[in-house]
Amino acid sequence: MVSTRLSRLEGHRRKFMAVIDDTPECGRAVHYAGMRAKNSNGGLVLLYVIADGDFQQWLGVEGIMRAEAREEAEATLAKIAQTVRETIGIEPEMVIREGSATEQIYSLIEEDRDIAILVLAAGSAKDGPGPLVSSIAGKTAAFPIPVTVIPDTLTDAEIDALS
Repeated sequence: MVSTRLSRLEGHRRKFMAVIDDTPECGRAVHYAGMRAKNSNGGLVLLYVIADGDFQQWLGVEGIMRAEAREEAEATLAKIAQTVRETIGIEPEMVIREGSATEQIYSLIEEDRDIAILVLAAGSAKDGPGPLVSSIAGKTAAFPIPVTVIPDTLTDAEIDALS
C-alpha cells in the first residue's frame, strides 16, 4: 500500500519519474516523462540507482569503488538533465540511491508523495524488454502507482505527439 498522493493538493504538482540506467531505451522514458511533465505543468524526477552488489570487495577498495560509482551516477544524471533542459525546457530533480532498483523506486515513491507516474521504456533487444519492465510483466514488482511503458521504437516526434 502506498501513501496517498499529494500531487493534486494546493502547493503540490504531479511528478513523473524516470529511472536512469545504461540501457539505450532509457532516453525514450526520459523524453516522454519530461514532455508529460512540461505539458501538464508537472515535475520530472530522474532516479539513478547504484546496485549495492557492486561493492563486495575489501574495505579499502569498496570505498574507492563506491566513490567512483557515485561520480559516474552524477555525471550521467548531469548529462541527461542538460539534455532535458535543452530539448524540453524544464529543470529535472535528480536523485541517486544505492540498493536494489525496485526497492529504491518503492522507497522514493513513498518519500515523495507528489510522484504519481513511473515511466519506463521497453527495449527491443533479444534479451527482452529490460529488467524493470520484465519484473512488471512477471508481476514480481507491481509498483504502487501507474506505470507507463514506452516502446523504444518511438521517435522524439512520435513521443511529443503522444505526450
